[in-house]
Amino acid sequence: MTNITPIELHIAGMSTELSMLVLAVVLGMLQLLVAARMGNSQRGLKWNVGPRDEAAAKPVSKVAGRLERASRNFLETFPFFATVVIVAALIGRHNWATVWGSEVYLAGRLIYVPLYGFGVPGLRTIVWIIATLGILLIAAALIWPNI
Repeated sequence: MTNITPIELHIAGMSTELSMLVLAVVLGMLQLLVAARMGNSQRGLKWNVGPRDEAAAKPVSKVAGRLERASRNFLETFPFFATVVIVAALIGRHNWATVWGSEVYLAGRLIYVPLYGFGVPGLRTIVWIIATLGILLIAAALIWPNI
């Protein structure tokens, strides 16, 4: 048994893990909206409301491009996070590893966005790895219940 005691955050009576899942959804939506707003403002209204049949979209600024890529990156990891959190909730698995894993994932993703937006190399990758380890920690708690 471990003595690690995470700080648990509960929103509207949900478990910490489900609270982190809801907050991750909010973060993902904000990333999508900010990236779309920046890109669309540079590509123009005609492109935004048009069929977008061109082979490639008009290039955008470096920051807008980074925010678009950060948003796509979120979408690459989020399904894995959502899956392990939902499985943990369905089977009633709630322990230090599921709490820490969900909090580490969300914190990492929150930190990742500005690091990517400002073009910080290296550290951005480390933060991505830490967030991904959060997912793996929850998965480990699902596989080994007495972790």
